[in-house]
Amino acid sequence: MADLEALLADFIAECDDLDRLIADLDPTEWQRDTPAPGWTIAHQIAHLTWTDRVAAIAASDAVAFDALVQAALPKALTFVDEAAEEEAKTPAPELLAAWRRDRGVLVEALRVVPAGTKLPWFGPPMSAASMVTARLMETWAHGQDVADALGATRVPTARLKNVAHLGVRTRNFAYMTHGRTAPTEEFRIELIAPDGSAWTWGPADAAQRISGPAVDFCLAVTQRRHLDDLSLQVEGAQALEWLGLAQAFAGPPGVGRTAGQFD
Repeated sequence: MADLEALLADFIAECDDLDRLIADLDPTEWQRDTPAPGWTIAHQIAHLTWTDRVAAIAASDAVAFDALVQAALPKALTFVDEAAEEEAKTPAPELLAAWRRDRGVLVEALRVVPAGTKLPWFGPPMSAASMVTARLMETWAHGQDVADALGATRVPTARLKNVAHLGVRTRNFAYMTHGRTAPTEEFRIELIAPDGSAWTWGPADAAQRISGPAVDFCLAVTQRRHLDDLSLQVEGAQALEWLGLAQAFAGPPGVGRTAGQFD
């Protein structure tokens, strides 16, 4: 079983890293465009704030969360963007304070979820460990957008293993999202961790294989870089197809990034 406290510690650390990028920004800098079309830095933090808040509700009040889902159903493809747009209007100091508060509330809510409990979500129900892993992934991915907007370079950490693991686990989901049938065979994923060690998934003798730096794989499955700009080695047509579809995040397929966008 996943170590929930270790995952929560990783989530807190990931939030703190992003917090340090934006804590001292002038409020006007929050209006910088990020690589996500139509989203400023304020939109990125607004999205994280809203999602952390809603995740805390899912972890603590199933009835209230169900009411949120019912309200969102008529605008299933737009409600997330609408929430970010609305919250991004909040003055930067207040938005930063709200993000800090709501992610803290989420940590405490997840910490007391009884073992074995499945939490409701907009997709399939998930465990507390899966919920915090998803929140860590989103914080890292949206943090990449913020870093790109600021021209900042982030140092990869061992926390990327959580993002990579979610990327592997969501392979079939990515196919479903694109209306395709997922392959039945397992793929082999061999990644070089930031400390030089190896992270692996799947059978060693699999015909479909992906290898390379862990950070590049994470950038691929969160759609933060075009495949042409990453140092990933791919063996097999199905593995290549999957990398073109991969998305570790919920919702409809994203627009991704164009080749050479960050040269």
